[in-house]
Amino acid sequence: MKRRDFITLLGGAAAWPLAARAQQPAMPVVGYLDSYAAESTSIFLAPFRAGLSETGYIEGRNVVIEYRYANNDTDRLPELAADLIRHRAAVIVAPFGTAATLAAKSVTTTIPIVFMTSADPVKDGLVASFNRPGGNVTGLSIMSVELGAKRLGLLREVVPGALRVTALINPKSSIAESLIRDTQAGASALGWQVEIVHASTNSEIDVAFAALGKRSVDAVFISADQFFASRRVQFATLATHYRVPAIYSYRAFPEVGGLMSYGPNLPDQYRQLGSYTGRVLKGEKPVDLPVQTPTKFELVINIHTAKTLGLTIPPGVIAIADEVIE
Repeated sequence: MKRRDFITLLGGAAAWPLAARAQQPAMPVVGYLDSYAAESTSIFLAPFRAGLSETGYIEGRNVVIEYRYANNDTDRLPELAADLIRHRAAVIVAPFGTAATLAAKSVTTTIPIVFMTSADPVKDGLVASFNRPGGNVTGLSIMSVELGAKRLGLLREVVPGALRVTALINPKSSIAESLIRDTQAGASALGWQVEIVHASTNSEIDVAFAALGKRSVDAVFISADQFFASRRVQFATLATHYRVPAIYSYRAFPEVGGLMSYGPNLPDQYRQLGSYTGRVLKGEKPVDLPVQTPTKFELVINIHTAKTLGLTIPPGVIAIADEVIE
């Protein structure tokens, strides 16, 4: 073989992989639009990716995830959603936030949106109904708002003599008003007067607990909020320091020293969010996917914290607990 022909052959062979790669379809893009900061929600990315993998999608192998975080500044959400569209997102995921879902809806009526919210997605205008969402939006409602009365009832069983009860709520949360209404209604049903205290930063949480300690509050209800979940160690530490019994929405709190929690298993909800996202990537339409709700709620009690606070958990409450942390 002549040298010139050999070089020509080599050049053609070198081009084959490039041509093959050019013919391969681009990986689909998932736009992940989070209202909070990356450090607040990073613990839930693993179960989200696990849900995606259940449908055959693995990040970096056959799907790309573009992450956008508003860092608690909801005014930035429409801009971030538009940026995801510019990056050709095949689906936009709005984890744990009505505001993020509404922002995504404001910039597209065609790209599928999969959400997870604590509130009622019908009342918030995210979908037309649970069974037939309509349009390009579907997802999960973890029903944390509706569980306020149940949490207050459990708190009363653990602290039966409580008279001064405070509910701590993040006023920047998109579901703050719903949380306040639900908490007040639940307290009224129990014959309690509940004081609403706002906190939306680390320092405001510190100030709120210091004030609770001075007023000798009997018990505290910590509302469902992703920012609060990200500050769970701070909450558990302050509640123990000021000797205030508190109930939370997610098991992540008693796992780090909080007294007790009642609510859905949040990592499992993120897994389902990933699974729903994968189903949409495979071609299922949001209009045909009903909004999912949790099938199980769990009560978790930290007995060590109860003893530190001088509390005796009633046997009836222990009996219905899904987990008791010693």
